[in-house]
Amino acid sequence: MMTGGLSDVQPATPDIQKLADQVSEDFNENKENQSYPIFRAVDYKTQVVAGTNYFIKVDIGQGNYIHLRIFLPLPHTNEGPSLTSFQTGKVESDPLNYFD
Repeated sequence: MMTGGLSDVQPATPDIQKLADQVSEDFNENKENQSYPIFRAVDYKTQVVAGTNYFIKVDIGQGNYIHLRIFLPLPHTNEGPSLTSFQTGKVESDPLNYFD
């Protein structure tokens, strides 16, 4: 994969679920002001920049999905992941594409 390009979609792994879980509180409380009983990562893509952007499709139950954009800085920064953007109103068949 070329730096800056988006990877192919891949099934979510336990590590991707952990990443989504790390920003779920920020999403639930600070961005959407509600919580979801289900928050299951389904698919993801990555983009290598000065760190890595993760684009993750998350099942939030009842046929509803969200797309998260999470930035994980390079390890030497000693910073954790941050939720940089999200899209709501998604369904399972919506493709996971780049978004700001």
